[in-house]
Order: sequence, then C-alpha cells, then structure tokens
Amino acid sequence: MIDLYTWPTPNGHKIHIMLEETGLPYTVHAININKGDQFAPEYLKISPNNKMPAMVDPDGPDGKPYSLFESGAMLMYLAEKTGQFMPTEMAARYLVIQWLMFQMGGIGPMFGQAHHFRHYAPSRIDYAYDRYTNEAGRLYGVLDRRLAAVEFLAGDYSIADIATFPWTRSYERQGQCLDDFPNVKRWFEAINTRPAVERALKVLADARKVGIENDEDAKKNLFGAAQYQRR
Repeated sequence: MIDLYTWPTPNGHKIHIMLEETGLPYTVHAININKGDQFAPEYLKISPNNKMPAMVDPDGPDGKPYSLFESGAMLMYLAEKTGQFMPTEMAARYLVIQWLMFQMGGIGPMFGQAHHFRHYAPSRIDYAYDRYTNEAGRLYGVLDRRLAAVEFLAGDYSIADIATFPWTRSYERQGQCLDDFPNVKRWFEAINTRPAVERALKVLADARKVGIENDEDAKKNLFGAAQYQRR
C-alpha cells in the first residue's frame, strides 16, 4: 500500500490519476499546504524541497521501502513499477519523456506564474500579468499544434498526458479559452471523462472548496516568509 502525501493541486492530481489508472492501492495523507504542513520536519525527510506530492512505496526496489519526491519522477517510477503508460522501446520511451519534461519545465512553472500574478499578487503588476498570461497562451499553442497530429501527446495515452492535463483544468484562471485551442479541447475532454481521472479528481476535493484569496495565513505559507525560511 503506497503512502501518498498530497493535496488537491495540479501536481497532486498527477499522482492521484496515475495511481487510479494503474490500480495500485494507496493511502492518502493530506499535506495541507495552506496551513504549512509541508514544513514539518518529518515531511521534509521525504520531500526536502517542502513541496508536495511525495510518496513512500513500502515495496520499493529490492523489496525495501523507497521514498520519492518530485511529481515527474514519481510518474516515471510508477510507470516502471507497473509497466504502464510509458513504453520500453527507446524512441517511444523518450518521446514520452520529452513531453513529460515539457510539462515539468514549461507548462507547470509558467501556468503557475500566470495563475499567481493574475489572482494572488498583492497588487497587479502589468508586466508580470501580461508576460505570464501570454506565455501560457503560447504553451497552449504548442500543445494545440502537437495534438493536431496525434491523439495524445506521445501518440498513445501516457504519463505525459497525465502530467499535463491537471494544469489545463484552470485554463480560465490562466487567461485562456479552450475554444481558441480546438485540439487541446478535444484532448482535454477525452481525458476528463476517463473513469480513473474522475475518481482521482475527487481525492481531497472538499479541501479545495475554500479559496485562499482571503486567507492571510495561507498566503504567508505559500508565498511569504514561511516559504523562504532555512530549515
């Protein structure tokens, strides 16, 4: 039984989806990032960058417990463990890895910055607001061009799609409209209706019903001094 330390964010949902898709049993441990759970010393032992998700597989390599942080690494580990959603043939495998890295290095950071400067910055900074909104739009364009040629990012449904999809769920808050990206819209709807995805998106769903816009403690933990303390 995998111990999953998570919160219902895009990165958390990546792993929820992967575990539901593969059928691996898991136990959810809520890491309430609004309250600062990510800074607890015990959590930092498995997630030294004080981010979530993280997980511990009691049946890891050589049958020993194995902990992981970084959602992209976790997806690759689970794909190798189960033999699902990442091919073994080298060319096909690295096609998946390329699009996974595209999400990790581009989609996640840039969409996250668009979300932040559009909704959480203390005051509007026009340069940042426009820069990240436009960059998000550019990246949706990259996805749309790719998805005009293939059904899923690496051809078949893979961890590249599982990684990218959760970040596109907040397209409106990133200043985008899916109607402007018809191939992304087709892809989004296909993934959004998968039974495993529907189950995964319910994990800790009640925890996100209250936004952080008016929660000063949450803002301090997520964006303020607490984030930058040396530990």
